[in-house]
Amino acid sequence: MFRCPACGAFNRVPYPPPPGRPECGRCHEALDLSGHPQEVDGQALWRAVEASPVPVLLDLWAPWCMPCRVAAPELEAVGREQAGRLLVLKLNTELHQEPAARLGVRGIPTFIVFFGGREVARRSGLMPRDELARWTLAAAQGSGPRASV
Repeated sequence: MFRCPACGAFNRVPYPPPPGRPECGRCHEALDLSGHPQEVDGQALWRAVEASPVPVLLDLWAPWCMPCRVAAPELEAVGREQAGRLLVLKLNTELHQEPAARLGVRGIPTFIVFFGGREVARRSGLMPRDELARWTLAAAQGSGPRASV
């Protein structure tokens, strides 16, 4: 499943993808099948969490946060490795303070996994790419910790 960055609709794309560039079934914009993390605001975040048929990994970050900037390429790699099976979203806590407060975020970077419309795991601080991938997938399968710091 892939989320359209233009309208937020979820789209099924067969594997391997058909020739050419797949487009969104709702708005007909080109779909990004790379798994690249998508920036969201509060409204887009809640819509995605509620509607996503795949687990959602949310990165809460800010541009001034050096650990957040170090985590970005690790998050990008996990998103690309799990493209279509995991949706990776980024919420800039500097621009979107209300959703971060609603989630009770006290430090960044914070990573939250949502599945089935609810939070299933949370972790703050840097993680190596392999650990981030294992933690995310375990949480989405229900075998990961409910919360850890």
